[in-house]
Amino acid sequence: MEYSQALITGKGLTMGEALSTGGMTTFIGLAIVFGVLVILMLVLMLFKVIFYKAPAKQNAAQPAAPAPAPKAAPIPEPAVEEDEEELIAVLTAAVAASLNTSTYNLKIKSYRRVPNTRPAWNRAGLNETIANRF
Repeated sequence: MEYSQALITGKGLTMGEALSTGGMTTFIGLAIVFGVLVILMLVLMLFKVIFYKAPAKQNAAQPAAPAPAPKAAPIPEPAVEEDEEELIAVLTAAVAASLNTSTYNLKIKSYRRVPNTRPAWNRAGLNETIANRF
């Protein structure tokens, strides 16, 4: 029996020859798979360079307006008057952090408190979740 026929059928090979043939086949298969993956990665990176357009900064600077809250009983103003500049600074920092941008890119024109119309069980669950995290 010829050696090439023995490789195809697997008969007439010693244990060492069979293992080396299997190892070569495995290595060649893995090399092909990883080679194709590297080529695919390079093509995708090239697509990003060619077709990617950076979003305009003006669109990111204007956060979406919150949905109007349902009409409910008016919430009384807090008795303690807070420093408005400090409150605006905190709100600007929070919005900038959530948008992953700088505070210099944002300008808050006005703010208003949105009434909390969630049921009591929802507020209790939220408070419990927040308390358990810290």
